[in-house]
Amino acid sequence: MQTPLEHTYAAAVPELSVPWPAEKPPRPEIVWLNEELARELGYDPQQLRSEDGIALLTGQIDGTVAQAYAGHQFGTPNPQLGDGRAVLLGERVDPAGRRHDLHLKGAGRTPFARGGDGKAPLGPMLREAVIGEWLHALGVPTTRALAVVSTGEQIAPRQGVTPEPGALLLRVAASHLRVGTFEHAAWHLDPEVRERLVEYTLTRHHPSADGPLALLDAVTGAQAELVAQWMLAGFVHGVMNTDNMALSGEGIDYGPCAVLDEHRRGAVFSSIDRGGRYAYGNQPGIALWNLSRFAETLVELIDPGQPNSAVDAATEVLEGFEARYLEAHARGLARKLGIPSASSEEVRGLGDDLFVLLEQQTVDHTMFFRALAEGGAEGLFNESDPYRAWVSRLEPLRGGDGQADDAAAAMLNANPIYIPRNVHLDAALRAAHLGDLEPVRVLLDAVSDPFTRRTGLEHLEGPGNGGEHFLTFCGT
Repeated sequence: MQTPLEHTYAAAVPELSVPWPAEKPPRPEIVWLNEELARELGYDPQQLRSEDGIALLTGQIDGTVAQAYAGHQFGTPNPQLGDGRAVLLGERVDPAGRRHDLHLKGAGRTPFARGGDGKAPLGPMLREAVIGEWLHALGVPTTRALAVVSTGEQIAPRQGVTPEPGALLLRVAASHLRVGTFEHAAWHLDPEVRERLVEYTLTRHHPSADGPLALLDAVTGAQAELVAQWMLAGFVHGVMNTDNMALSGEGIDYGPCAVLDEHRRGAVFSSIDRGGRYAYGNQPGIALWNLSRFAETLVELIDPGQPNSAVDAATEVLEGFEARYLEAHARGLARKLGIPSASSEEVRGLGDDLFVLLEQQTVDHTMFFRALAEGGAEGLFNESDPYRAWVSRLEPLRGGDGQADDAAAAMLNANPIYIPRNVHLDAALRAAHLGDLEPVRVLLDAVSDPFTRRTGLEHLEGPGNGGEHFLTFCGT
C-alpha cells in the first residue's frame, strides 16, 4: 500500500516490544470498512479492498511487533501482560501530519498470550467498532476501528460450547502507550530505558511539556477531560485497569463496556466486575487511582536525588485532578443543559441535584437530556413537582430569550438521540454471529450520526427490554 508504515516506537524503546508476525487467516473477508477513517488516514477505500489492502488489514506485512506492558487488574499488580493476541503493524502518518498506530487484534498467539489461542470472535470486534464510532461522533477522544475482517474460521467459544466465527479488528489509535507500559518499564527495566520512554511519550503526545513531572501533569489533564465526557455520555468502560489507560487521553479497549439506560451511579454491566470496582459512578476515582500508579513509575525520574521532593511534586499534580475533572464536567454539562455562561459552582450544584433526581425517579439518562433539548422532559418523571422545582433553577441560568434560543439549538448537537444501547447492540451482535450483518450496519449508521433523527430508526431510540440486567463479557 503506497506509503510504508513507520516504526518509531519500536526503534525508540526496543526493550518494550518483540518482533512478531500475524497469523495468515485462511479466508479473510471484509465485514466492515470505515471508509471515512480510511480517507482521513490517506488511504483509498477501494485500494484497501484490493489484494494488497487485504494484506495490510490482516497484518501480512513486515515489521509487526507485539508490545510488552504490565498493569494493575482490578487493583492487583500483574507484572507481565502485553499483546497476547495482537500485533502493532506500525504507524501511519496521515495527510495532516498526525501519527497513528495501526494495531491488529485477533492476530494469533504471541509470546504474551498466557495460554490463550490468540484469536478473536466476530461479535466483540464489531462491538469495539460500534462503540468507537459512537464516541467519536460525540467528540470524545477514542480509538477507532478501520476495519473488521472475518477470518473464515470457527474458533473456541468465549462462553458456552458453540464455536464462534473468528475475526480481526484493525484499530487506529494515537498510540498504545499505557500506564501499564510505564509499569512494565519501572518493574523490569533500568532508568535509562524509562527516560527514553518518557521522552518518546512527550514527543508523541505532549510536545509542549518537558520532563516526567510535566508528563504526569499532561496525562492527568487529558484523563480528567476524558472521564468527564464518559460520565456525561452515560458510558461505562467496565474494565479500567491501568493497562487500559492510554497516555494520549483516548479511550481504549472496549470489552465489557456498556451505556446507561436508567441513570444509576452504581451501574455495573461487566460480568467480571463482581465487586463493582468499575461502576459508572466510580470512574473518576478509578482514573485518579490509575494516575497515582503512573506517578509511582515516574518518581525516580522526577528528582533522582530527592525522592521525598519527587513524591511531594507528584502528589501536588494528582491533588489537582479533582478540580480539573469537575471543571471539565461542569463545562460539558452546561452545554448539555443549554447554559451559555455560568460559574462552574452553579452548574455543578444544579447537576448534582439533577443526577440525584434522575436516579430517584429511574429516568433514562440519554432520553432525559434529549427531551430537555426538545422541550418535553417533564413527561419522563413519575413525580413532576421535584422536576419543576429543578427547572425553575435552570431557567435563569439559560439567559434571555436570544441566548436561550441559541443555547437550545446548540443542545440538539450536544444530546444524542441514538446510543449503542445494551439490548440493541447485543441483538445486532447476535445477528452478526448468525450471519446477518444488517442490524450492525444499521446501528453503526445510527450512532455515527447520533444527533439527527431518521425515519426507520425509531426502534433504536428507547432502551428496549432487559437492559438494566444486561451483562457484558470480556471478549476483546
